[in-house]
Amino acid sequence: MDQQNSFKDTIKAVHRILMTAFAFVGIVAVLLIFVMIDPDMSSLKLNPGGEYVVVEEVDEDRIVDGIHEASGLIDAEGLMTVVNNCTNCHSAKIIIQNRMNEERWAATIDWMQETQNLWDLGGNEEIIIQYLVKNYPPKKVGRRAALTNIDWYELK
Repeated sequence: MDQQNSFKDTIKAVHRILMTAFAFVGIVAVLLIFVMIDPDMSSLKLNPGGEYVVVEEVDEDRIVDGIHEASGLIDAEGLMTVVNNCTNCHSAKIIIQNRMNEERWAATIDWMQETQNLWDLGGNEEIIIQYLVKNYPPKKVGRRAALTNIDWYELK
């Protein structure tokens, strides 16, 4: 029995040594990658003079030329309801690029509630849908515009 316990103890000791070695190699690998990405370690240094940079605060409610600056959404009735409910989970850019009618916006919200854990919007759902339908309806896309001012060459 002593021999068997001794063998188990040896295996445990070897296991501890190997795990320590793997941890050490992992730490060294991470440090090497960091040095490869940032060789002069500038991301760890303070700015010249040893002062920190002060970042200006963004005015979350600022509207410039009819566009909500923080989100890029059109300023219209229901904007802040959309910002407060939709941009918690995804960028406003996904709203801007997906233009739909009322039925499709409602179906998309239903899909997000069923599959993406979107909460019940209550009375806000109608406000959101109306904002989206008014400001991001489907675009009527027909044929591309005719080419003009082209210097055509003759095929031989």
